[in-house]
Amino acid sequence: MGSSSRRLRAFKRWMRSQGIDFSDALQFTDDGEAISVRALCDLKVGDMVARIPKTTCLTVKTSGARDLIESAGLGGSLGLSVAVMYERSLCQSSPWAPYLHLLPPHESLPLLWSLHEVDSLLCGTELHKTVKEDKAIIYEDWKENILPLLDSPPPFNLNPNFFGAEQYLAARSLIASRSFAIDEYHGSGMVPLADLFNHKTGAEDVHFTSVSSHSDSKSDTGCSKNDLQANAGDNEPLSENSYSDGRVSDTSGGSDLDNSSVLGDHTTALEMIMVKDVKVGNEVFNTYGLVGNAALLHRYGFTEPDNPFDIVNIDLELVSQWSLSLFSGRYSRAKLSLWRRLGYSGCVSENTEYFEISSDGEPQIELLILLYIMLLPEDAYHKLDLTLSTKGNSNGSIGMILSEKGKFMLEKASEVSKDLLLTKDVCNALQLLADMRDSFYGSNSIKDDIEALGNCCIRRERKLYFSLILRISERGILERLRTYAASGAQSFRTAKRSSVRQKLKKT
Repeated sequence: MGSSSRRLRAFKRWMRSQGIDFSDALQFTDDGEAISVRALCDLKVGDMVARIPKTTCLTVKTSGARDLIESAGLGGSLGLSVAVMYERSLCQSSPWAPYLHLLPPHESLPLLWSLHEVDSLLCGTELHKTVKEDKAIIYEDWKENILPLLDSPPPFNLNPNFFGAEQYLAARSLIASRSFAIDEYHGSGMVPLADLFNHKTGAEDVHFTSVSSHSDSKSDTGCSKNDLQANAGDNEPLSENSYSDGRVSDTSGGSDLDNSSVLGDHTTALEMIMVKDVKVGNEVFNTYGLVGNAALLHRYGFTEPDNPFDIVNIDLELVSQWSLSLFSGRYSRAKLSLWRRLGYSGCVSENTEYFEISSDGEPQIELLILLYIMLLPEDAYHKLDLTLSTKGNSNGSIGMILSEKGKFMLEKASEVSKDLLLTKDVCNALQLLADMRDSFYGSNSIKDDIEALGNCCIRRERKLYFSLILRISERGILERLRTYAASGAQSFRTAKRSSVRQKLKKT
């Protein structure tokens, strides 16, 4: 604990020497593994707790390796990774030495896990395929863009011990979990002090704004965690759009810069402003956005129990497997084609088409419509096909569905009634798809996973602990999908019995 305290004191001295102002109301706690920030007194909304000059941020523009990075044409995470590795190679000579000494060597992201750990811990989860692809892509990035830098002429006599594939992966993990979008000039960078605040989903206590030295006005840039936005010409397997708890990004869960203009170079500092009251002794949290556990584990190396932003994806390929178990290939392709002609599609990312199941177990409506069409009787299918061919689908946003009485209805996709689609057969299909998707996790049941989590120590088995939370949260969604399907089928049966009774009364 002594050395931990010394590095924290050195960091505070460095911050003061660099003009980083921070409130005496902030208490930095170092347990040797991670640092947290607590309130030494009651903090109120509007309190400014820190002011960080942009010149103190570690970016491509401020790094001593700027000329090397820019001459090599490296942007985004590649460029910033070189800046981090270069400053680390300078050891105590780096202007950021006390800050870099405070950072861990790397973050425990799945990106840095062994292939055996990825296969055994993430099997079945939305991350499994993504992480394996990331590892291959990032290694290629290193070989094509970083390795050639070792032949750079003086004055850049780079130390190979700081620019290997392992060091590049370590730098990428720090950038993925700690970098911020600063402004248009600096791009993304490492922001001392700002990255010490831990995350809590949907519970932001402190917010960041850019301030200009020329006025007292503040321009809100929403400088929350960057989440590695993609940069032109830079291969970004950890980019925002590579997935979101699977594959589709929740853009509101990245940097708030997605929703506001990025300020130029005229702003000179970042301010940290309290947006919630925090009582004395409580931890002060930042938020990395409203993202589910797959995104949290992928980008930051941890998960949260009962995360309301979790989702599970069901690939179109899985739906095709289900269809082929009941119908011929020709029949399945014809129904899928009709669904597409009606203007529908699933989510698409990384050449994969899929459907989202939300945290409460509710399926994406496009999946329900596809299942409904797949299960149409032959005569109803041909009637719908003929009507579509006759009337067409002029604007692409209008879909046609078959009502219970066999009449066709034109409705916008957003207005299609799910109750109309939840027939007994569709509900049965949903339950089968849930079972098929759940089989990806292997032979252990969700109860086995819950029992394993109860016996797991977060300090000694961090990877296993957070992986189990991800597995349990995803499998819980599949259980809720089964419940949704069962209740939908029950509602359909109840409505059908009611309809029969009404007909009997009329007769």
